[in-house]
Amino acid sequence: MTRRRPDYFFLITALFVVIAACSGESDTPADKTSQGDEGTGVPVRVARVEQKDVPVQLDAIGNVEAYSIVEVKPQVDGELSKVYFKEGENVSKGELLFLIDTRPYENDLRQAEANMARDTAMLKKAEQDAHRYEDLINKGVVSAQQYDQVRAEYESLGATVRADRAAVESAKLELEYCSIRSPIDGRIGEILVHEGNTVESRSTLLAVINQTKPVNVNFSVPEQFLALIRSYKADAGDLKVYASVPEGSRTAERQDADAGRIKQSAHLTAENEPAVGTLSFVDNQVNESTGTIMMKAIFQNESETLWPGKFINVTINLTTQEDALVIPARAVQTGQDGDYVFVVKPDSTVESRPVVPGARIDGEVVITEGLEPGELVVTEGQLRLAPGVKVRTSESSQRISGDGSDVSRK
Repeated sequence: MTRRRPDYFFLITALFVVIAACSGESDTPADKTSQGDEGTGVPVRVARVEQKDVPVQLDAIGNVEAYSIVEVKPQVDGELSKVYFKEGENVSKGELLFLIDTRPYENDLRQAEANMARDTAMLKKAEQDAHRYEDLINKGVVSAQQYDQVRAEYESLGATVRADRAAVESAKLELEYCSIRSPIDGRIGEILVHEGNTVESRSTLLAVINQTKPVNVNFSVPEQFLALIRSYKADAGDLKVYASVPEGSRTAERQDADAGRIKQSAHLTAENEPAVGTLSFVDNQVNESTGTIMMKAIFQNESETLWPGKFINVTINLTTQEDALVIPARAVQTGQDGDYVFVVKPDSTVESRPVVPGARIDGEVVITEGLEPGELVVTEGQLRLAPGVKVRTSESSQRISGDGSDVSRK
């Protein structure tokens, strides 16, 4: 018994090894099967067909234009003696902007008033003489020729006094023109002529005022949409127009603000919200060289986010399409037979289904034919697909980061 203990020990050890090997062989196929089930199918991202109200819109690039532009020029000659505003500030209608040296015009006014006083006195005497000669001619004391001469002198002096009165009014007006006032409410630009310089009537440009509340936005749309716009405008009256600052422009402003350590967060946040205006003008002809027609929209611009000369994104809201079927625009593929999408069926296989796309809004497209609400369409991974191929899906999220990239896709 003592000599056979090592044999038993080796026999028992071998038995355990065989059992472990058998159990390992039985587990391996199951694991492989499990792993195979999880790895079956082409990985794709999908999105559900949504049914919602969608605005029917047209997009364009617009240019902001001041509602009114006034070039401030003097109406009298003289030396510019005073400037009453700071460059770039808002000015009100009637506010004093410039003053031209008034002394020469004050002297002209005094001279004109003196001439009128002299001629008025002479007119008074001539009137008295005319009355006396009228009595004398009735009595036969003076001749008709003498009376006519006195009467003519009286009427001539009357005309002279009227001319003197007009000269006084003209002198007063020129003196008033020495004070140059703002004709509109708006924002004034730089000072083009400084104090001490001589200005010339109706030729020297002193400053430019832009009315920025409200403003006009000019934009053009392809001529094929003209009939549609006119039709919706006739039905709805005023068509709403949305204006927003392009993303790149806002990013540049943020960078400039950071570089200059300027606190502009409130202003930049306000620009993120689109301004709302109304379509106010449709041109009376199509531009033959571009095939577009020019339009204008008016915006109240109380926050002055729309600045004259700035290029912005413009969207015309024509109407609202109710209960429209919407999918991400990247789901639509184009083939030889037209547009199509890959639809995921309940058995996780895909089919290629032709669709009729409509309006595109903010990365989404309206599907007028070919889909049903709630169906799954493939948004990424279409290059590896064909009808009947099995897929492994993960739904796409629509949360977008500040740089425009999708940060929440699985």
